[in-house]
Amino acid sequence: MKKFNFIPSKIPEVMIIEYKKLEDERGFFAETYNNKEFIEAGITEEFLQDNHSFSKKNVIRGLHITKAPKETAKLVRCIRGEIMDVAVDARPSSPTFGKWVSEILSEANGKMLFIPKGFAHGFLVLSEEAEITYKITDYYYPEYDRGIKWNDPDIGIQWEIKNPILSEKDKKLPLLKDLVN
Repeated sequence: MKKFNFIPSKIPEVMIIEYKKLEDERGFFAETYNNKEFIEAGITEEFLQDNHSFSKKNVIRGLHITKAPKETAKLVRCIRGEIMDVAVDARPSSPTFGKWVSEILSEANGKMLFIPKGFAHGFLVLSEEAEITYKITDYYYPEYDRGIKWNDPDIGIQWEIKNPILSEKDKKLPLLKDLVN
């Protein structure tokens, strides 16, 4: 019995993944990662680190990316609250360069988002508070850390918010065209 449903997004490399919950009067159990099923679905990345993030309503974190040779893929899951999770194709040679996809992730809907290497990642907290956990394919190296401005007009993400709460670092991120140059 398959435990996951893998759904390609409008950028096929970015996958929406639904995991199944086994629920009864005690609560639920869910398998949130199974290497064999992910490989069968074409996700062959080896995850080396797990991260946990807590944020409040109207916070945007991102858009974050790491540069080569330390690019990372991510598997993102919201374990409390609700977020709008976003992936932006930052691969200059890609036919979908500068395009974005988003998915609502919540503790209730049983969805995850797989974000491949070469994509920037960010999220907006929609609920009063949210916690996300995510797997990444390499360790954190600050010297390879990069990002793209959350409201880059060339990308045009429809965040549905005008004045998000941002970190000082995220306020200073460049536009995609400046990052690539």
